[in-house]
Amino acid sequence: MSSSKQADVAIVGAGIVGLAHALAAAKRGRKVVVFERNSLVVGASIRNFGMVWPIGQPAGVLYDRAMKSRSIWVEIAQLADFYAEQCGSLHLAYRQDEMDVLQEFVDTAQEAQRVELLSPAQVAQKSPAVVIEGLLGALWSPTEMTVDPREAIRKLPSFLANAYGVEFHFGNVVTEIAYPQLVAGGEHWIAEQIFVCSGADFETLYPATYAASGLTKVKLQMMRTVPQPNNWRIGSSLAAGLTLTHYAAFAHCQSLAALKERIARETSHFPQWGIHVMMSQNALGEIIIGDSHEYGLNPEPFDQEIVNEYILSYLQMFAKVPELAIAEKWHGIYAKLPGETEFVAQPEPGVTIINALSGAGMTLSFGFAEELMSQLDSASHHEASAAVAY
Repeated sequence: MSSSKQADVAIVGAGIVGLAHALAAAKRGRKVVVFERNSLVVGASIRNFGMVWPIGQPAGVLYDRAMKSRSIWVEIAQLADFYAEQCGSLHLAYRQDEMDVLQEFVDTAQEAQRVELLSPAQVAQKSPAVVIEGLLGALWSPTEMTVDPREAIRKLPSFLANAYGVEFHFGNVVTEIAYPQLVAGGEHWIAEQIFVCSGADFETLYPATYAASGLTKVKLQMMRTVPQPNNWRIGSSLAAGLTLTHYAAFAHCQSLAALKERIARETSHFPQWGIHVMMSQNALGEIIIGDSHEYGLNPEPFDQEIVNEYILSYLQMFAKVPELAIAEKWHGIYAKLPGETEFVAQPEPGVTIINALSGAGMTLSFGFAEELMSQLDSASHHEASAAVAY
């Protein structure tokens, strides 16, 4: 179609997955265009802790992917001028079954994970927020970092446009894809590669592919405090025993079964609502607190205040802050494919769907985009070579 605009790569969605693939493609010299249906990104990519969390990923491919993402975050935070603190993390143990899991994790950790157990006195040196009374010890990992997702996700498009010439079309809904063509905001485009990174809004394009995928949605509730007075900082990001039951990194620990059994017996509301409690802090001094996990294709729009109360009550068992007044409450919704770490599909040649990074988009997206782009480049090279040989 002669009136169609053209690009090497077209990306649907300007959340963290779409931005990561835009960066990976642009670094390879591609002409990239990104379409975002909203005038500003408002989905899961700005509704999270801002934690880049390698410690949550199991050793091997996923941990390596997380560390690759981390290195990219460090690099682009400086170039795009947004807050990024390499703060590390502490998983705190107040019960022996929690300490047992931490000990087993350290005993079985790979050298690359660089974790160690700290005494209560050592923990106090890492964070003034930790409740030391009753603390048995903590797992320390130096690899975690924090960005402010609201700032980072909204500064990245300008950086990509200025540094790599990526073209952004906000407020443009992609309504049709028939490779190599797509229609966005009523305009026709042609692209050599099309990536669909639409997050939890996955029913619009390729509905049959998604209907057969097994994808579901996850709703999580979160809160943010007012800025802490006198520039008070928590130091490392904090988590406690509940978090050990949530992340796949700890799933291999045989001692985890006893911890899960005790939590279910004593505090059944935590597994009922999928609650584990973490806290991070942004450059404004606000503390981000969460979260819960409700699963289903049609999450309730109504937040449960009792869930927030459960979260805050548990938080105060392991952390104390000068000002716990809550300034904002919200929920986020992300896509998940049960039993899998991501969903990748090619509904037609030249079109790739990337979704459901298991709620770890901030941690995994940049590394995953590098892997996928390299795979696609390799496949294209082999196809070209085969064509020449033929």
